[in-house]
Amino acid sequence: MLSTEQIQQFHHDGYLVLPEQVDAATCEAIIAFAQQQLDDDVAPIEYEADTRYPGAPVSRDAEGGLTARRLLQAVARSKVLASWVTGDALVPVLRQLLGDGLRLVQAHHNCIMTKQPRFSSLTGWHRDSRYWHFQRAELVSVWLALRNETIENGCLLVIPGSHRLSIDADQLDAAQFLRADFPANQDLLTQARPVTLAQGDVLLFHSNLFHAAGCNQTQQTKFSFVTTYRAANNPPVAGSRSASVDEIIL
Repeated sequence: MLSTEQIQQFHHDGYLVLPEQVDAATCEAIIAFAQQQLDDDVAPIEYEADTRYPGAPVSRDAEGGLTARRLLQAVARSKVLASWVTGDALVPVLRQLLGDGLRLVQAHHNCIMTKQPRFSSLTGWHRDSRYWHFQRAELVSVWLALRNETIENGCLLVIPGSHRLSIDADQLDAAQFLRADFPANQDLLTQARPVTLAQGDVLLFHSNLFHAAGCNQTQQTKFSFVTTYRAANNPPVAGSRSASVDEIIL
């Protein structure tokens, strides 16, 4: 369970790191499972070329175009993954942040995210709520580091407290990423900090928190397992992508 100080920190900063939540053996088993799924080309898989992010191959036919980015619909792939994201080690903590009537959202995140050497792309400054459609932009994502996450292999970067900010439309580009060339964003971007994680650490972050990530400059693939949760009184908008996959009631 979270302490009062941890809850206050999450609400103030928009994120919170929980160290040593999953043991190394379990993390390695998940990596082995994910790698086998990738080797067997078990759909659905998102490839780097699909993201259209800076540095990504221009198409699936280009060199590196079939470099995997996300192993999608992860919860349905594995009883081990499903058990952890719906289990007693995690759910009580999320209830402290979101309240009773918790829902596991399967339409967004719900993936094993890979960042592979050579063809990994940059992820610009964005809020996940830019393309999610819920009554309120008040969801919590859970990021499990399956290997150490460092600046060198493309760990997440965050702007603390940015989930509480009002952002004008002209501060964003057409894809809803923060414009680095816009004067009003300069001070905001100087507040960015990396979130380095050890294997088995968990990062909780708010859906309105601005975050980004760099390329993987190492020779080893980075693996992370990411899921998202909402409160019962914050439903997805009917007919939107956010409502396109059944949720799990917790």
